[in-house]
Amino acid sequence: MTTLPAMSDRSVARMSEPHGSSDLGAFERSCLRLSAHVGRWARWEFWPSWILYALLCPHFVRLAVKHRSLTAFTAANPGIPLGGLVGESKWGILSQLPQGAIVPTAVIEQGSIQDRCAELTRIMNSRQWSFPLILKPDVGERGSGVRLVRSAQAALEYFEKHAERVLAQVYHPGPFEAGVFYVRLPSKKCGRIFSITDKVPPRATGDGRSSLETLIWRHPRLRLQASVFLDRLGAEAQRVPQAGEDVLLAVAGNHCQGTMFFDGDRLVTPALARAIDRIAGATPGFCFGRFDIRYESAEEFKAGRGFRVIELNGVLSESTNIYDPAFGLFHGLGVLAQQWALAFQIGSENAARGARRATVREVLREVIQHRARGGDRKSD
Repeated sequence: MTTLPAMSDRSVARMSEPHGSSDLGAFERSCLRLSAHVGRWARWEFWPSWILYALLCPHFVRLAVKHRSLTAFTAANPGIPLGGLVGESKWGILSQLPQGAIVPTAVIEQGSIQDRCAELTRIMNSRQWSFPLILKPDVGERGSGVRLVRSAQAALEYFEKHAERVLAQVYHPGPFEAGVFYVRLPSKKCGRIFSITDKVPPRATGDGRSSLETLIWRHPRLRLQASVFLDRLGAEAQRVPQAGEDVLLAVAGNHCQGTMFFDGDRLVTPALARAIDRIAGATPGFCFGRFDIRYESAEEFKAGRGFRVIELNGVLSESTNIYDPAFGLFHGLGVLAQQWALAFQIGSENAARGARRATVREVLREVIQHRARGGDRKSD
């Protein structure tokens, strides 16, 4: 069975603090639920995104006036519908990247469960893939629907829950994952790394006596997203891990799915910037967005080698290093303001070169349709 290797000492220190030794009583559970509720509102990183963007409304008005367009940002990536604002196909984007730069990926179209299982089997045999694999919806946000499947039976169960078009990816064990935010002005030959997010997956460490549910609720960080973990675990939440057993609680490198984000500025090097610039430059119509990347060694990564792209997100992607717990609200708002200023500037420059900006009506229609399809689900 493939599992993620151990995290760095820094990550373990933050995520694996001591737990209690018995299951929860009703009173303790109520107290921990209240603590989690208060804790989420005390930490701005857990606030609903609409609050942050409401605070940025005056900034958006200034940008719209400056660039004489409410939707200039939709031209930031002419090769992606609406620039990657909403509803874009993950495969539609990945297929434009140099194939040697991405994790091996295949598409499983809609159809009967039996046909989809047969297609996955055919793909695995023809490409000599083996389990485990990652399965995820081709259209989705916030890491919803991303699952690590270790068998044909697990794949069948996944298809039973997900009737939409699905991507199958070879599982890259990492152990490291990063979000590399890239920007390039159309007038410039080369772009730059705007930020890097160091992603740390959530884990619980067994004590030999407590269930996973108890370990999650008693952990000061994990309890803040207990509902996410417990929904995903299902009956597995009642299992009692052995003492010292390290249990991975999420595969998707997404904050909403429980992954912790830290600023990864220490990883930025000229060599890595050149490597990312080569990939971005070979991707038609891409100037602005975030590469989600898996890599094996920090030194190799900083040298611009030994990494694979698992997703590329467009204009709505964020510079997610702002969710580092060490950063305050005003720092985060400042980074978001810079990010959107660049999106408007790049979109305006592309529009001046002939790229089409979406109309306000088109944007509203696509957003409404996407929400109606459940495109912003946070879990299964």
